[in-house]
Amino acid sequence: MIISSKIRVAIYVIWFLFIPASLVGTFHVFPPLSSGNTWDIPAFLVLISVLALMPIMINNIPITVVQGVSLAVFLVYGLAIEIVVTQVAFMFIIIRLRLAKKDWYRFPLNSITSFIFCLLSGLVYYGVGGNHDFTSGIDAIDILFILIYQCSYFLFNQVVVIVAHWLIYGKKIEMKTKDAFWDGFTSLMIMPIGIILFVLYIEMGSLAILLVGAALVSLAFIMKQYYFTKEINRHLKKVSEFGHQLTQRLQVNEVLDLFIDGSSAIIPSKYTLVFEIFDEKENAQILRYAENGTQIEKRIKPVSIKEGIYATLFQLKKAKVFHSQKDWKYLSNYGNFPEDVESIMAIPIFRNSVLVGEIIVTSSKKRAYGSHQTKIMDILSSYLWVALENARHYQETKYSSERCALTHLYNFRYFECVLHKEFERLQNQSLNHLSLILLDIDHFKSVNDTYGHQSGNEILCELAERLDGIVGHSGTTARYGGEEFVILLPNVGKEEVYKFAEFIRLSISNKPFTVHSDLNESRRKESISITASIGVATAPVDAEDAQSIIRHADRAMYTGAKQAGRNKVAVYGG
Repeated sequence: MIISSKIRVAIYVIWFLFIPASLVGTFHVFPPLSSGNTWDIPAFLVLISVLALMPIMINNIPITVVQGVSLAVFLVYGLAIEIVVTQVAFMFIIIRLRLAKKDWYRFPLNSITSFIFCLLSGLVYYGVGGNHDFTSGIDAIDILFILIYQCSYFLFNQVVVIVAHWLIYGKKIEMKTKDAFWDGFTSLMIMPIGIILFVLYIEMGSLAILLVGAALVSLAFIMKQYYFTKEINRHLKKVSEFGHQLTQRLQVNEVLDLFIDGSSAIIPSKYTLVFEIFDEKENAQILRYAENGTQIEKRIKPVSIKEGIYATLFQLKKAKVFHSQKDWKYLSNYGNFPEDVESIMAIPIFRNSVLVGEIIVTSSKKRAYGSHQTKIMDILSSYLWVALENARHYQETKYSSERCALTHLYNFRYFECVLHKEFERLQNQSLNHLSLILLDIDHFKSVNDTYGHQSGNEILCELAERLDGIVGHSGTTARYGGEEFVILLPNVGKEEVYKFAEFIRLSISNKPFTVHSDLNESRRKESISITASIGVATAPVDAEDAQSIIRHADRAMYTGAKQAGRNKVAVYGG
């Protein structure tokens, strides 16, 4: 969570005013006990620091055994030394989080909170009658006092964290029963470790720290490797499932949207950018941009692959990870990344040994990405590009099957499918009207004979462009065949379609067409005037099925427009 600079400054000030003086006061009121060797304190500090850096993961919950060591320190040296050791342990726990500079306030904050609950739990221990006289060993009453101490430690920890969270962030933390149960359970589970370490230290001295410490560190290391392997296997399974989903998408936008959503769930990131290289392999354009897994429309100018990170990747031809700002800030020409970015993982995408794209993933934490995240993202990038190629091939095939190769309007086969679907909507009363315009260029054969067939094709293409611009998304425009075009307009009535057709007729007749004559050597540019005869029909007034509306519009065009002198709009039944 983001907090203001005033609150951060206040935390530092409170720490400087409170902690040093409180530590001095604690040492004065609760001086270190002489039951332990003073020279063994550094050994306890080293052990607790190592364990703080190596938590044991159980059900995705990090568990550190530092509390067991701090319990042993408390029983041996008393409250003052235990507070110092716990302060050091929490500092290493925070260090393990690799915080960004703006989050360093958590060091003094955790120092303050850990001091408070350590002090309170110690006072409870002394208040119920607990002491450090274990000359005759640990009996049942001592175990009870230690249990009370552990429970107090847990409860005060929870309360202090909730209060601190409310004061700093202005929000209350809802106590989750499951999380609280696990915290309490682990506190009780760790208690025997502290007692064993304490008893062995009383009997064996420094050797106990070495033996118990070696066992705890070995256990933590083994559990960490086990969890790491388990996490990789879990991620690989996710990647495999995600890859299958990705390659099943047949639209480019769907592929890119799914990739952003899926990759962000597998590898969390602050910012994710997907680039594709174009322009003779000189520049790259952005395909997708996301912040915290949410896609954002953001215009980023094409970047050169010969500058910054792209230049580095182009030369190395492998993935590159930057662990902090100082590793990539010298690449000032690239990215304009926000100030909160620390780690950057850049994955180049190759097809047939040619660099075709790039995926950039960033984090606000230092050293956020390791080798296994790089390998996972490399696999994801391969899935992405295969899926993009499949989607593009599918869309190209679909486009060519639906479009006229010359005019790029829909062909009549596609138009027929749309026409039948619209009639179903009309019959289901989803539409009130369905109008059809059939247009035929007048004297088109004479144009071909005078200027050449290529010039005729130019007129067809320009007319198609004009019609598409006029109709847009309000209807479906298709090439009917030869010099004929057809337009389908849902929810357009008889009077309205006549006015619309008349507007189309005027837009054709009033603006000359430009052609290049093929029948002379210079292929000079010429402007020629073209007219069109138009027939319209409207369902359900004029037709009850798809074939009837086409037939009636065609009849209106020939009998009411062509035979009446051309350059006219004729309405069926009008």
